[in-house]
Amino acid sequence: MPNSPRFAARIAPVINAAHVSLHAAARPGFEHPAFTPGFLVDLRYTLPLRPLTRAGLSTIYRYTKPADLAEEVALHLAQGTLKETDALHPTSRTTTFIRSLYAHHEATAARIWPDVTHLAAQVARVLAAAPRQPGSALELMAPPYEPPGAAPGLLLFNRLAALRYSRADAHAAAWRAAGLTAEEVVNLRDGPLHAEIEHATNVAAAEPYEILTDRERTDLHTGLSALI
Repeated sequence: MPNSPRFAARIAPVINAAHVSLHAAARPGFEHPAFTPGFLVDLRYTLPLRPLTRAGLSTIYRYTKPADLAEEVALHLAQGTLKETDALHPTSRTTTFIRSLYAHHEATAARIWPDVTHLAAQVARVLAAAPRQPGSALELMAPPYEPPGAAPGLLLFNRLAALRYSRADAHAAAWRAAGLTAEEVVNLRDGPLHAEIEHATNVAAAEPYEILTDRERTDLHTGLSALI
């Protein structure tokens, strides 16, 4: 479908905004644990399913300085929220925290979002169609952990969170192909090279949306926009 890259560019900020809006709405009223959650909030929907290696974390947090990432891993090991063998595994403190966080996100979604059953199903289709290259961030972060009986709002929230890594991988492939490093692309200003990278990102990120009809794309964009 010729408009897929254009749609990929249009839907990306909407996905991000919908995800951020629920995060913001969920902050008040959440009882914070007696430890520093840090990146456990991001990893809430992958750690219950699969452990992560340090190399995997570096892929997920490709724009974070290695020393800063190592420091946070050390913090989690010290406070007993991760344990390390062949990989980094959640401890019982973390699984309890994730259950509590999921319950709070589910209640928040039920409060601020309308019925999103159809949207959650659409995003599930797109996420399933997104290519997962070996070792990519999307392979590490999807599919998201979905507890039995989870409400559509919670499912949509975490599926959107995971889907963002499809575009993140496309963007990383584009700036690597242009010969840039993560630090260089973060500091890249608007111009021809920036435009070239964005175009290549949109072309690659469009692939999973090709399973949707034009009407379904419009419905997805409209539906997610209404959640912001």
